[in-house]
This record gives sequence, structure tokens and C-alpha cells, in this order.
Amino acid sequence: MRRKRRTHKPEFKAKVAMTAVQGELTMAEMVKKFDVHANQITEWKKQLLSGASDVFGDGVSKTEAAEETIQELHAKIGQLTMENDFLERGLERIHGPRGKKW
Repeated sequence: MRRKRRTHKPEFKAKVAMTAVQGELTMAEMVKKFDVHANQITEWKKQLLSGASDVFGDGVSKTEAAEETIQELHAKIGQLTMENDFLERGLERIHGPRGKKW
């Protein structure tokens, strides 16, 4: 019988990955202790090691870049809305109100 799919909290994943990085327990001991498959422990360890550099400053610049991009997109949305309203008013002057059939 198959086990029901489980979702783990980030805190649990971090705890398991840190234990794997420390290397105090063998893989078999970690599997038994945390009741998680060995491949999953290895994957969480890789994710921890690859994302560790973001913790110490790289993530801050990514956040600032994302906020800057969001501001640019909001400005573009405002510009396009104004252009759309302007053109619609021009069309109403020529063809009458929208929805009116001739």
C-alpha cells in the first residue's frame, strides 16, 4: 500500500538539510530518524548549499531589482491606460459612444 503524499514545512526541511551538511549521522540513520527518503534528503542538502549565498547579501539585491521592475511595470500600465482612454475618447468623437450601432 502506498503512503499518502506528505508536505513538509520549510523548518523541517532546513533541519534535515543542516543535519546532512553536518555529517554527524549516516544517511541510513537520517532516513530512520526523520522518516524521509534518502533522495529527498540529498535534494534538500543540494538546495541548502546552492541557496546559502543568497542568505548573505545576494538576495537583497534581487529583492531591490524585483521592486524596481515592479515600479517600471506599474508605470507602463499607467501609460497604456492613459493612451487607451485618449484613443477611446477620440473614437467617440468620430463614431459616437461605444456600443451604438449605425
